[in-house]
Amino acid sequence: MKKVALAFDLGGTELRAALVDEEGTLLSFSAVPTQAAGGPDAVIRQIELLAAAVLAETPDLVPVGIGIGAPGPLDPEAGVVIAAPTLTGWHEVPLADILSSRFQLPVRLENDANAAAVGEWRYGAGRGARSIVFVTVSTGIGGGVVADGRILHGRRGLAAEIGHMTITNEGERCFCGAVGCFEAVASGTALGRRATARTRRSDGSMLRALSADADVTGRHVVDAARNGDALALELLNAEARWLGIGFTNLLHLYSPDVLVMGGGISHGFDLLYDTMMATIHDRAMPAYRDVPIVAAQLGRHAGLIGAASLILGSEAQAGPEPSNLPGSNNLGADTSAGTKEASNG
Repeated sequence: MKKVALAFDLGGTELRAALVDEEGTLLSFSAVPTQAAGGPDAVIRQIELLAAAVLAETPDLVPVGIGIGAPGPLDPEAGVVIAAPTLTGWHEVPLADILSSRFQLPVRLENDANAAAVGEWRYGAGRGARSIVFVTVSTGIGGGVVADGRILHGRRGLAAEIGHMTITNEGERCFCGAVGCFEAVASGTALGRRATARTRRSDGSMLRALSADADVTGRHVVDAARNGDALALELLNAEARWLGIGFTNLLHLYSPDVLVMGGGISHGFDLLYDTMMATIHDRAMPAYRDVPIVAAQLGRHAGLIGAASLILGSEAQAGPEPSNLPGSNNLGADTSAGTKEASNG
């Protein structure tokens, strides 16, 4: 029988579920708006209902476990959501234990950005690499690191908070309270904010036309730049420089085999690429300049596929054979981690 895992991607806006096989294929899929303001009980009930819907599409398949990506900060070993800022009332919630009890299956909880990093490493743009840095550039900036076949967790799973590197001493204050965070200057939100400030309602600009005279988003800037709009191209060039500075720091910190860029702004990857790479060439030490910077391949399903692979583990073929990749089994072979059966739980 085909080996499959039930996967969830828990976001502040949308909750998504899928049944995923060992090849990283989504066999069934369902999504609903997250009842983010309803507290843990409401969202967990949504998870149960989504699971029923997904499993009903494939009644002949029985999952061997559950993988779930959720907003950090969280503790993947204990299976606890520590304090998700996009989910009301989620403070020290033992989500893995709760779901393991409800479904009677092993559960692996992981930071959503780490889950997406694993998805790209096993099945996407990082396939075949020993180490990758995955960066998602969207409403905010997040990411995950797979180093020598292991997710880099750090203390309580809090490592690689990429969006909150300080890369300047200027600019608007980040939601975290600091000034100069990578996220505050290079996220899609920051790009849209700059575009909105450079335009006015009913000014006849392409950016305001695309936004229907509302605030301009980063995606509007990408679309306008693709249509040759001069202001959008200028804004996107500045965005690419900020990304190049941040990516240079990540190359120096983690020395990956490949850096993978995902998120909504990656739709403009081809437009950003030349300036990003020129910035990296100017700022990175020579030994780091040849690291490939590539666009993500799995799109919005990277987190689901990565969450499932935490359960399917080393039997999921990802580039080098697990026996030749030290530590790769730690990504998913111990399916009891974070559940009631975990010795450290």
